[in-house]
Amino acid sequence: MPEACRLCASQDCHLLFEQAKPARREYLHCRGCGMVWVPEQFLISPRLERERYLQHNNDPRDEGYRRFLSRLLDEIASRTPTGAEGLDYGSGPTPVLTGMLQQAGFVMRKYDLYFHRDESALDRAYDFIACCETAEHFRNPRAELDGLDAMLSPGGLLGIMTGMLEDWGEFERWHYRRDDTHISFYAPRTMQWIARKYGWGVELPRPNVAIFRKPC
Repeated sequence: MPEACRLCASQDCHLLFEQAKPARREYLHCRGCGMVWVPEQFLISPRLERERYLQHNNDPRDEGYRRFLSRLLDEIASRTPTGAEGLDYGSGPTPVLTGMLQQAGFVMRKYDLYFHRDESALDRAYDFIACCETAEHFRNPRAELDGLDAMLSPGGLLGIMTGMLEDWGEFERWHYRRDDTHISFYAPRTMQWIARKYGWGVELPRPNVAIFRKPC
């Protein structure tokens, strides 16, 4: 029997796809919240995961990369007053988004499990939290979202950018699943489930971007 969903704990889960190479890997799908995830036995070690992140090209001088990050930044900035305090959650080895948000007039802190593990950054409340290309790495999405909810001030905003798939029938051909550090996958209806669970408002203003608002 497939394991319970890592997000909603539903037992109504099934094997969506089994990858044969380059290494065997299973992907489970929850019919409740719509999430897809990789079971524990197929996850790579934290050491290998960190090494993979170091191979990413996150050059702050790369205009293409900055335009990519702006997909989330623009949605946050248009809904948040200048001077608001924010957290870049999952900032990576080179916190480019942190710098871009600072340049846009926000007061920023950053946290990353491997590269900026400042626990004090998790012990306070924020006007907004940016979670860019991080949610797909969550080993325990429910615990991560609980933590993000606890750090959001009343009326605060959570912006998540991650790959989303409307039709899981396209999963086998989806490039996003081929990164072995990507282990949690979401559909737009998963984001709707998250909003209902936490009592947040939600907008999906552009592909792969979800903007949540905590009630005042």
